[in-house]
Amino acid sequence: MTKKVQFISRLLLSASAFCCFMVSAKGQYNVDSVRSSRQLKLERLAKDPGAPLAMEDIQHIHYYDPDSTFRVRAQIERLYNEVAFRMPTSDGTSKEYVRYAKVRFSLRGVPSELTVYRSADLFVNPIYRDHLFLPFTDPTNGNETYGGGRYIDLSVNDIQNGGVVIDFNNAYNPYCAYASGYRCPFPPAENHLMTAILAGEKNYTGPIKERPKPKVPPKPLTDIEQDLIRSGDTAQRLRVIQDTVPDELRMLKKTSEDVDPRDEWLPLLAKRMYLAVTDTSHPGVGIAAPQIGINRNVIWVQRFDKAGEPLELYLNPKITWRSKLLRKGLEGCLSIADTTGQVLRNYTVHLSYQDAQGNHREELVEGFTAVIFQHEIDHLLGILFTDRLAEQESGTYHRINDEVEWYLEERVKRP
Repeated sequence: MTKKVQFISRLLLSASAFCCFMVSAKGQYNVDSVRSSRQLKLERLAKDPGAPLAMEDIQHIHYYDPDSTFRVRAQIERLYNEVAFRMPTSDGTSKEYVRYAKVRFSLRGVPSELTVYRSADLFVNPIYRDHLFLPFTDPTNGNETYGGGRYIDLSVNDIQNGGVVIDFNNAYNPYCAYASGYRCPFPPAENHLMTAILAGEKNYTGPIKERPKPKVPPKPLTDIEQDLIRSGDTAQRLRVIQDTVPDELRMLKKTSEDVDPRDEWLPLLAKRMYLAVTDTSHPGVGIAAPQIGINRNVIWVQRFDKAGEPLELYLNPKITWRSKLLRKGLEGCLSIADTTGQVLRNYTVHLSYQDAQGNHREELVEGFTAVIFQHEIDHLLGILFTDRLAEQESGTYHRINDEVEWYLEERVKRP
């Protein structure tokens, strides 16, 4: 975030559903196969250390009885030259997706249409290259099913002869239905079905938990990252990358990973980031590691809310709460030259992070300092302030805050 601003203003992807067509050799719907797949999913969920549920929580997951009328064959219209957009998520941010196709079908006699999406983040991973994401809402949400909508997973390989089978019996809840701390996409308004989907997973009735802490430390800085950190004169700043360079823009758009506070190369990384943000030719009030070419969760933020207005280092920072009250102020970015804009931000945020010694800290931050934190943490999620401006222009930003407000209210209601 540029120094100029100082003088002008101060719901992984969730777990995959086991999508299978559940058809026996005689063409009849195989109810036993549906139930077996559900049980297998629950067992894997309970054993996964990164998942939000333990074995004792499984009793609170409920399903509709399998119903063959909710298995439909849809005609698919492939979409081309689509511009990527940001889908709102439960943590007040967003994730980048591309509209992949329209699917049209008749459900209980009602003509229906949904959009299938492809994740920009997952697409670069060969394992998920063929993965397609189908989120939807329907009249059951908030009553019989999770209020934030449900998901179905598809694959490019499922498309045959201009059609694809969609089995709503495989609809599942995002992790946000079970625990806080996840970034679960909210289904776009275009994916609301008028027909009640009495199929798939129902509302979770157990206690809402916190996202489990990783049991192993973050991966060490890689050889490539180390080479960049010690490149050139290590007593000088690292170069701030720019959005006008395609390869550098891709790095700015990438989600960053946590850093181990004990990593031997972290002090030098922090030092050279500090030199970059305090460079007298182009000083800033904050900087994130992706801006110097390293996708790790490390930021410097100037604390205008403290005596002396110090620049402070934050490791693995996360925003765990955002106020409903918003403020609009001028922002710029060290990685986006000669561009500023009036950006809507939450007035107050609650932070969770580690300090330079690795100690866990939490605090509430308000005003312009809260804006800087939001700007820099957005960098760690691959979000630029220009993306926020685009959200405002399209009306998406207000929907993000409306959805998050609902999400937080739901958390309060649950045991």
